[in-house]
Amino acid sequence: MNDDASGAQHPQPPFLSSRRHPALSRRTLLGAAALTAAAAGAGVAHADAKSPSPTGSSAQRRAHSFLGAAMDAYPDHGDIRLTQSYTDQAGLFSTAFTYDNALAILAHLAVRTEAGRTRAVALGDALLYAQAHDPAYDDGRLRQAYNVGPYVFFDGVPQPDGFVRADGTANVGTQFGFTGTAVGDMAWAGIALSALARRTGKRRFLDGAVRIGNWIETNASTEQPLGGYKFGVDGANQKLPFSSTEHNTDLVCLFGRLAQLTGDPAWRERRATARAFVVRMWQPTTGSGSRKGGFFYTGTNDGVTVNKSPIPEDTQTWTHLALNSPRYSASLDWAATELAVLDRADRTNSTVPAGQSYEGVTFSSASLVANEDAPIAEFQPKPDRNGVWFEGTAHLALALRDRAGHGDEARAHRLIASIERAQELLGTAQTVGSRTLPERAGVVSASSPLDTGFGFGYYPYRHTGATAWYLLAATRTNPLSA
Repeated sequence: MNDDASGAQHPQPPFLSSRRHPALSRRTLLGAAALTAAAAGAGVAHADAKSPSPTGSSAQRRAHSFLGAAMDAYPDHGDIRLTQSYTDQAGLFSTAFTYDNALAILAHLAVRTEAGRTRAVALGDALLYAQAHDPAYDDGRLRQAYNVGPYVFFDGVPQPDGFVRADGTANVGTQFGFTGTAVGDMAWAGIALSALARRTGKRRFLDGAVRIGNWIETNASTEQPLGGYKFGVDGANQKLPFSSTEHNTDLVCLFGRLAQLTGDPAWRERRATARAFVVRMWQPTTGSGSRKGGFFYTGTNDGVTVNKSPIPEDTQTWTHLALNSPRYSASLDWAATELAVLDRADRTNSTVPAGQSYEGVTFSSASLVANEDAPIAEFQPKPDRNGVWFEGTAHLALALRDRAGHGDEARAHRLIASIERAQELLGTAQTVGSRTLPERAGVVSASSPLDTGFGFGYYPYRHTGATAWYLLAATRTNPLSA
């Protein structure tokens, strides 16, 4: 048994040889009662970005209402609060992942209403509170996740507090071992805080983002051959040896923002370091077939050798959004073609109701060849190889809209329509904090159980992260633009 990035105990194979993240990282989802979790790692469009009308579409308004309900689920536990990540049915209780809350900030800003701005500021202040009131550290770090409301854990031990514990410290998600600090989580939080600094002009948000950047530089920089920045630290504050393309992509945005906002050239140099790592992960087009090239690999285990399998979706789409370079835009075509799925009721292990179907992309190349005869993890259901990952589908829709090549808008429109149909029809009768959600509000993380290929799965539970990414795609808000 080994400690992973979040500090939880579970069997862990060599990182990035069979998974992109340690099994308990950021994009976490727990099925009925299993202790299997996971994760990964936004900014806000500039003032001249294409923006929606103040009201947006009905689907956008309902998505935004879900984010509000997930934020307000525990009214008796203080005004300083974060947003619960998944509906109660996921079995993660009141867990609020830092990554999801960074996305929620960006989505609230993207709808460009006063109510959205107010919620974004409140969430930003909650992240600053977590920075300033960590129970063990005063170095600017944020943890993988926090508790935001009371519950009784599987072992019968009650967790009575909201986000702020009785002693004033931030309520770190120790029950599930969400105590580590990953560079991706930190980067997204910093991007969200920098977006708030731009939108509000408040110095406290920039100061928080700078503290995050400094923590990353201190704890994740490396002199290894492939360069870039390492993964972060586990719950015991031990540095983790692997490096992620996704994390370094996040840093291209964060460090670029900090260079602009502070005027300090050191951030520009650090941005160049992160970008150089990402570019080293590029596989040029060399032949034919699914491995013909035109995509980014996932990262490295040891700083020396590039890991070549599995190939995930977000390293194809986030790189486009952050690098803004036509040289690498073929990665979108690779994701749209090689990770495309169509989920319908007659698929093996599909949970889609009869008469419905959903198109989009899956999590990685490994998802397409998952063992459909075995559970994704202990106590979990069997996977559907054609399960749609709606968060990733939103990544792709936004990136296609951003590229704006021939046929890109039409394809993005189909993907967004699929997500909106899922919001209408999937994940009904789910709750947050035992409270009924607004009708047809919130996007499920997956159309059917899907195996990511990195040691965890996604399931049809309404999810803050997927909903936020839908709003970013629907409003054409590039969260990774400098």
